Amino acid sequence: MRVAVLGAGAIGAYVGAALARGGADVTLIARGPHLAAMRERGVQVRSPRGDFTAHPSATDDWAALSDADVVFVALKAYSLPEVAGQLGKLLAPDAAVVWAQNGIPWWYFQSLPEPPGGPVLQSVDPAGVISGAIRPSHNVGCVVYCSTEIIEPGVVRHIEGTRFTLGEPDGSPSERCQELSAAFVAGGLRAPVESRLRDQIWLKLVGNVAFNPITALTGATLGQLGDLPEMRELLKAIFAECAAVADRLEIRFPVSLDRRLEAGLAVGDHNTSMLQDLRAGKRLELDCMTGAVAELAGRLGVEVPHVRAVHACARLLDLRNRAA
Repeated sequence: MRVAVLGAGAIGAYVGAALARGGADVTLIARGPHLAAMRERGVQVRSPRGDFTAHPSATDDWAALSDADVVFVALKAYSLPEVAGQLGKLLAPDAAVVWAQNGIPWWYFQSLPEPPGGPVLQSVDPAGVISGAIRPSHNVGCVVYCSTEIIEPGVVRHIEGTRFTLGEPDGSPSERCQELSAAFVAGGLRAPVESRLRDQIWLKLVGNVAFNPITALTGATLGQLGDLPEMRELLKAIFAECAAVADRLEIRFPVSLDRRLEAGLAVGDHNTSMLQDLRAGKRLELDCMTGAVAELAGRLGVEVPHVRAVHACARLLDLRNRAA
Protein backbone atom coordinates (compact mmCIF):
# COMPACT_ATOMS: atom_id res chain seq x y z
CA MET A 1 0.00 0.00 0.00
CA ARG A 2 1.44 3.37 -1.07
CA VAL A 3 0.43 6.07 1.40
CA ALA A 4 1.04 9.79 1.13
CA VAL A 5 0.53 11.92 4.22
CA LEU A 6 -0.43 15.48 3.34
CA GLY A 7 0.35 17.66 6.33
CA ALA A 8 2.95 15.62 8.17
CA GLY A 9 2.83 17.61 11.39
CA ALA A 10 2.33 16.08 14.81
CA ILE A 11 -0.54 13.75 13.89
CA GLY A 12 0.46 13.20 10.27
CA ALA A 13 4.08 12.36 11.02
CA TYR A 14 3.01 10.02 13.83
CA VAL A 15 0.57 8.18 11.58
CA GLY A 16 3.10 8.03 8.77
CA ALA A 17 5.80 6.66 11.06
CA ALA A 18 3.43 4.03 12.44
CA LEU A 19 2.24 2.94 8.99
CA ALA A 20 5.84 2.73 7.75
CA ARG A 21 6.74 0.64 10.79
CA GLY A 22 3.88 -1.67 9.82
CA GLY A 23 5.20 -2.18 6.30
CA ALA A 24 3.38 0.45 4.23
CA ASP A 25 5.26 2.47 1.61
CA VAL A 26 4.86 5.94 3.10
CA THR A 27 5.73 9.40 1.80
CA LEU A 28 5.39 12.36 4.15
CA ILE A 29 4.67 15.79 2.68
CA ALA A 30 5.84 18.60 4.91
CA ARG A 31 8.02 21.71 4.81
CA GLY A 32 10.64 23.71 6.68
CA PRO A 33 12.96 22.48 9.42
CA HIS A 34 10.60 19.61 10.30
CA LEU A 35 10.90 18.24 6.76
CA ALA A 36 14.68 18.64 6.80
CA ALA A 37 14.96 16.76 10.08
CA MET A 38 12.71 13.90 8.90
CA ARG A 39 14.75 13.56 5.73
CA GLU A 40 18.00 13.41 7.69
CA ARG A 41 17.05 11.36 10.75
CA GLY A 42 13.59 9.92 10.06
CA VAL A 43 10.60 10.42 12.35
CA GLN A 44 11.51 9.88 15.99
CA VAL A 45 8.50 9.02 18.15
CA ARG A 46 8.63 9.40 21.92
CA SER A 47 5.73 7.48 23.42
CA PRO A 48 4.72 5.90 26.72
CA ARG A 49 3.96 2.83 24.60
CA GLY A 50 7.61 2.67 23.52
CA ASP A 51 9.89 4.92 21.51
CA PHE A 52 10.64 4.13 17.88
CA THR A 53 12.12 5.69 14.76
CA ALA A 54 10.82 5.19 11.25
CA HIS A 55 12.29 6.32 7.95
CA PRO A 56 9.51 7.00 5.45
CA SER A 57 10.26 9.16 2.43
CA ALA A 58 9.78 12.87 3.02
CA THR A 59 9.29 15.65 0.51
CA ASP A 60 7.70 19.04 -0.09
CA ASP A 61 6.66 18.03 -3.61
CA TRP A 62 2.93 17.42 -3.93
CA ALA A 63 3.57 15.35 -7.05
CA ALA A 64 4.12 12.48 -4.60
CA LEU A 65 0.34 12.37 -4.23
CA SER A 66 -0.20 11.26 -7.80
CA ASP A 67 0.78 7.60 -7.39
CA ALA A 68 -0.57 7.08 -3.86
CA ASP A 69 -3.20 4.43 -3.17
CA VAL A 70 -4.14 6.30 -0.01
CA VAL A 71 -3.77 9.98 0.84
CA PHE A 72 -4.05 10.75 4.56
CA VAL A 73 -4.96 14.43 4.86
CA ALA A 74 -3.89 15.80 8.24
CA LEU A 75 -4.17 19.50 7.40
CA LYS A 76 -6.29 21.83 9.49
CA ALA A 77 -9.90 22.04 8.27
CA TYR A 78 -9.63 25.77 7.52
CA SER A 79 -6.76 25.18 5.07
CA LEU A 80 -8.68 22.74 2.84
CA PRO A 81 -10.52 25.27 0.63
CA GLU A 82 -7.20 26.80 -0.41
CA VAL A 83 -5.57 23.49 -1.40
CA ALA A 84 -8.54 21.44 -2.63
CA GLY A 85 -8.13 22.38 -6.29
CA GLN A 86 -4.47 21.35 -6.38
CA LEU A 87 -5.16 18.18 -4.41
CA GLY A 88 -8.07 17.12 -6.62
CA LYS A 89 -5.99 17.40 -9.79
CA LEU A 90 -3.21 15.19 -8.40
CA LEU A 91 -5.26 12.29 -7.04
CA ALA A 92 -5.11 8.95 -8.85
CA PRO A 93 -8.60 7.91 -10.03
CA ASP A 94 -8.91 5.09 -7.49
CA ALA A 95 -7.11 6.76 -4.60
CA ALA A 96 -8.74 6.76 -1.19
CA VAL A 97 -8.51 10.06 0.65
CA VAL A 98 -8.72 9.78 4.43
CA TRP A 99 -9.95 13.06 5.90
CA ALA A 100 -8.63 13.40 9.47
CA GLN A 101 -9.89 16.85 10.47
CA ASN A 102 -11.55 17.93 13.70
CA GLY A 103 -15.18 18.99 13.76
CA ILE A 104 -17.87 18.54 11.14
CA PRO A 105 -16.16 17.33 7.94
CA TRP A 106 -16.84 19.08 4.65
CA TRP A 107 -18.26 15.83 3.17
CA TYR A 108 -20.73 15.37 6.06
CA PHE A 109 -23.89 15.21 3.95
CA GLN A 110 -22.45 12.94 1.24
CA SER A 111 -24.77 9.94 0.69
CA LEU A 112 -27.39 11.32 3.09
CA PRO A 113 -30.89 11.95 1.72
CA GLU A 114 -32.36 15.44 1.87
CA PRO A 115 -29.69 17.32 3.88
CA PRO A 116 -31.29 20.30 5.63
CA GLY A 117 -30.48 23.46 3.72
CA GLY A 118 -28.52 21.66 1.01
CA PRO A 119 -25.42 19.46 0.91
CA VAL A 120 -22.76 22.15 1.34
CA LEU A 121 -21.91 23.60 4.76
CA GLN A 122 -20.53 27.11 4.26
CA SER A 123 -18.63 26.97 7.56
CA VAL A 124 -16.38 24.12 6.33
CA ASP A 125 -16.75 24.24 2.54
CA PRO A 126 -17.32 27.88 1.61
CA ALA A 127 -19.02 28.20 -1.78
CA GLY A 128 -18.54 24.45 -2.29
CA VAL A 129 -14.88 24.89 -3.23
CA ILE A 130 -13.81 21.52 -1.78
CA SER A 131 -16.77 19.46 -2.94
CA GLY A 132 -16.29 20.95 -6.40
CA ALA A 133 -12.67 19.79 -6.53
CA ILE A 134 -12.73 16.33 -4.91
CA ARG A 135 -14.73 13.48 -6.42
CA PRO A 136 -17.01 11.84 -3.82
CA SER A 137 -15.62 8.38 -4.61
CA HIS A 138 -12.30 9.36 -2.99
CA ASN A 139 -13.71 10.14 0.44
CA VAL A 140 -13.11 8.09 3.57
CA GLY A 141 -13.95 9.57 6.96
CA CYS A 142 -11.70 9.36 10.01
CA VAL A 143 -12.20 10.37 13.63
CA VAL A 144 -8.88 10.82 15.41
CA TYR A 145 -8.55 9.96 19.08
CA CYS A 146 -4.85 10.61 19.46
CA SER A 147 -2.84 13.40 21.06
CA THR A 148 0.65 14.25 19.82
CA GLU A 149 2.95 17.24 19.59
CA ILE A 150 6.18 18.13 17.80
CA ILE A 151 8.78 18.73 20.50
CA GLU A 152 11.53 19.52 18.01
CA PRO A 153 11.83 19.15 14.23
CA GLY A 154 11.52 15.48 13.31
CA VAL A 155 10.59 14.43 16.87
CA VAL A 156 6.98 13.67 17.82
CA ARG A 157 5.80 13.15 21.38
CA HIS A 158 2.85 10.78 21.52
CA ILE A 159 0.80 11.71 24.57
CA GLU A 160 -2.19 9.41 24.50
CA GLY A 161 -4.63 7.56 22.23
CA THR A 162 -4.07 5.37 19.18
CA ARG A 163 -7.59 5.16 17.74
CA PHE A 164 -8.32 6.30 14.18
CA THR A 165 -11.92 5.29 13.51
CA LEU A 166 -12.64 4.88 9.79
CA GLY A 167 -15.84 4.81 7.76
CA GLU A 168 -17.32 5.30 4.32
CA PRO A 169 -19.74 8.23 3.89
CA ASP A 170 -22.45 5.74 2.86
CA GLY A 171 -21.67 3.42 5.79
CA SER A 172 -20.78 0.46 3.61
CA PRO A 173 -18.20 -2.12 4.82
CA SER A 174 -15.83 -1.46 1.94
CA GLU A 175 -12.77 -3.51 1.13
CA ARG A 176 -10.60 -0.40 1.09
CA CYS A 177 -11.58 0.51 4.66
CA GLN A 178 -10.77 -3.01 5.81
CA GLU A 179 -7.36 -2.83 4.10
CA LEU A 180 -6.71 0.57 5.64
CA SER A 181 -7.68 -0.72 9.06
CA ALA A 182 -5.28 -3.65 8.68
CA ALA A 183 -2.44 -1.28 7.73
CA PHE A 184 -3.10 0.87 10.81
CA VAL A 185 -3.19 -2.19 13.07
CA ALA A 186 0.08 -3.47 11.56
CA GLY A 187 1.62 -0.14 12.61
CA GLY A 188 0.45 -0.52 16.22
CA LEU A 189 -2.64 1.69 15.95
CA ARG A 190 -6.35 0.98 16.40
CA ALA A 191 -8.62 1.57 13.41
CA PRO A 192 -12.15 0.20 13.79
CA VAL A 193 -14.40 0.56 10.75
CA GLU A 194 -17.78 2.03 11.68
CA SER A 195 -20.98 1.91 9.64
CA ARG A 196 -22.30 4.94 11.57
CA LEU A 197 -19.20 7.12 11.57
CA ARG A 198 -21.24 10.30 12.08
CA ASP A 199 -22.15 9.10 15.59
CA GLN A 200 -18.42 9.03 16.37
CA ILE A 201 -17.91 12.43 14.74
CA TRP A 202 -20.53 13.97 17.05
CA LEU A 203 -19.25 12.22 20.16
CA LYS A 204 -15.86 13.82 19.66
CA LEU A 205 -17.39 17.10 18.45
CA VAL A 206 -19.44 17.83 21.57
CA GLY A 207 -16.26 17.77 23.61
CA ASN A 208 -14.32 19.86 21.13
CA VAL A 209 -17.08 22.49 20.88
CA ALA A 210 -17.16 22.87 24.66
CA PHE A 211 -13.59 22.27 25.79
CA ASN A 212 -11.45 23.80 23.05
CA PRO A 213 -12.77 27.38 22.82
CA ILE A 214 -13.36 27.62 26.57
CA THR A 215 -9.77 26.63 27.33
CA ALA A 216 -8.54 29.10 24.71
CA LEU A 217 -10.65 31.88 26.26
CA THR A 218 -9.63 31.11 29.84
CA GLY A 219 -6.14 29.60 29.51
CA ALA A 220 -7.28 26.73 31.72
CA THR A 221 -6.32 23.09 31.44
CA LEU A 222 -9.07 20.51 31.02
CA GLY A 223 -8.80 19.53 34.66
CA GLN A 224 -9.12 23.12 35.85
CA LEU A 225 -12.43 23.48 33.97
CA GLY A 226 -13.91 20.92 36.31
CA ASP A 227 -12.91 22.80 39.46
CA LEU A 228 -15.55 25.52 39.11
CA PRO A 229 -19.25 24.57 39.42
CA GLU A 230 -20.33 27.46 37.19
CA MET A 231 -17.98 26.24 34.48
CA ARG A 232 -19.37 22.72 34.70
CA GLU A 233 -22.86 24.17 34.17
CA LEU A 234 -21.67 26.08 31.10
CA LEU A 235 -20.06 22.95 29.64
CA LYS A 236 -23.23 20.95 30.26
CA ALA A 237 -25.30 23.65 28.54
CA ILE A 238 -23.05 23.51 25.47
CA PHE A 239 -23.22 19.71 25.46
CA ALA A 240 -27.02 19.87 25.63
CA GLU A 241 -27.25 22.32 22.72
CA CYS A 242 -24.97 20.16 20.57
CA ALA A 243 -27.03 17.10 21.48
CA ALA A 244 -30.23 18.88 20.41
CA VAL A 245 -28.74 19.55 16.97
CA ALA A 246 -27.37 16.02 16.73
CA ASP A 247 -30.75 14.58 17.65
CA ARG A 248 -32.35 16.37 14.71
CA LEU A 249 -29.73 14.70 12.50
CA GLU A 250 -30.65 11.27 13.92
CA ILE A 251 -27.34 10.83 15.71
CA ARG A 252 -27.09 8.11 18.35
CA PHE A 253 -24.34 8.79 20.86
CA PRO A 254 -22.47 5.56 21.64
CA VAL A 255 -21.87 6.67 25.27
CA SER A 256 -23.74 9.07 27.53
CA LEU A 257 -22.79 12.75 27.37
CA ASP A 258 -22.26 12.79 31.15
CA ARG A 259 -19.60 10.15 30.66
CA ARG A 260 -18.12 12.12 27.74
CA LEU A 261 -17.92 15.26 29.91
CA GLU A 262 -16.29 13.53 32.85
CA ALA A 263 -13.81 11.72 30.59
CA GLY A 264 -12.72 15.03 29.12
CA LEU A 265 -12.27 16.69 32.51
CA ALA A 266 -10.41 13.62 33.78
CA VAL A 267 -7.63 14.22 31.26
CA GLY A 268 -6.50 16.77 33.83
CA ASP A 269 -3.35 18.83 33.36
CA HIS A 270 -3.53 19.05 29.57
CA ASN A 271 -3.67 22.06 27.28
CA THR A 272 -6.09 21.51 24.41
CA SER A 273 -4.80 21.81 20.85
CA MET A 274 -6.74 25.07 20.47
CA LEU A 275 -5.02 26.59 23.48
CA GLN A 276 -1.67 25.43 22.11
CA ASP A 277 -2.49 27.01 18.73
CA LEU A 278 -3.50 30.27 20.44
CA ARG A 279 -0.22 30.47 22.31
CA ALA A 280 1.69 29.73 19.09
CA GLY A 281 -0.11 32.57 17.30
CA LYS A 282 -1.83 30.16 14.90
CA ARG A 283 -5.35 30.42 13.53
CA LEU A 284 -7.95 28.66 15.68
CA GLU A 285 -10.11 25.83 14.30
CA LEU A 286 -13.46 27.40 15.09
CA ASP A 287 -15.47 27.22 11.88
CA CYS A 288 -15.50 23.41 11.77
CA MET A 289 -16.54 23.21 15.46
CA THR A 290 -18.64 26.00 16.96
CA GLY A 291 -19.20 27.55 13.53
CA ALA A 292 -20.52 24.34 11.98
CA VAL A 293 -22.79 23.57 14.93
CA ALA A 294 -24.21 27.10 14.80
CA GLU A 295 -24.81 26.81 11.04
CA LEU A 296 -26.53 23.45 11.40
CA ALA A 297 -28.62 24.75 14.30
CA GLY A 298 -29.78 27.64 12.15
CA ARG A 299 -30.82 25.30 9.36
CA LEU A 300 -32.69 23.06 11.76
CA GLY A 301 -34.31 25.77 13.86
CA VAL A 302 -32.53 24.74 17.07
CA GLU A 303 -31.57 27.43 19.57
CA VAL A 304 -27.89 27.26 20.61
CA PRO A 305 -27.23 30.55 22.47
CA HIS A 306 -24.27 29.25 24.49
CA VAL A 307 -22.55 27.84 21.41
CA ARG A 308 -23.08 31.10 19.51
CA ALA A 309 -21.77 33.21 22.41
CA VAL A 310 -18.64 31.10 22.81
CA HIS A 311 -18.08 31.12 19.04
CA ALA A 312 -18.29 34.93 18.89
CA CYS A 313 -15.91 35.40 21.83
CA ALA A 314 -13.40 32.89 20.50
CA ARG A 315 -13.49 34.39 16.99
CA LEU A 316 -12.68 37.83 18.37
CA LEU A 317 -9.89 36.35 20.46
CA ASP A 318 -8.53 34.59 17.36
CA LEU A 319 -8.58 37.75 15.24
CA ARG A 320 -6.92 39.87 17.92
CA ASN A 321 -4.32 37.20 18.64
CA ARG A 322 -3.26 36.87 15.03
CA ALA A 323 -3.19 40.64 14.53
CA ALA A 324 -0.93 41.18 17.53
